[in-house]
Amino acid sequence: MPKGSLKKSAAKTKTVPYDVAEQLRTPEEMAAYLDAWLAEAPDDAAGIARALGDIARAKGMSQVARDAGLSRESLYKALSENGNPSFATVLKVARALGVRLHAEAA
Repeated sequence: MPKGSLKKSAAKTKTVPYDVAEQLRTPEEMAAYLDAWLAEAPDDAAGIARALGDIARAKGMSQVARDAGLSRESLYKALSENGNPSFATVLKVARALGVRLHAEAA
């Protein structure tokens, strides 16, 4: 084959956004994910709220909102990156998700 006649095949890689909610399949995985956030970033309230949001999306946001007694829109807002849920909302969401917050001596 003459030099320069090789066709370069540019393999195109398709990327898709990673969504942790797709990986949270069981109650144990959901609880472990939240527990990791609580252990590794205990001062990151926004991160912990986002973790609750990830779990809520994995379970189904509409169902979690109903179980927590909140509107779906207010749940999305509270658990978004810029959300700042009240502690009462966090407790309602945790109960609706079937997870418990845990305390231990530091």
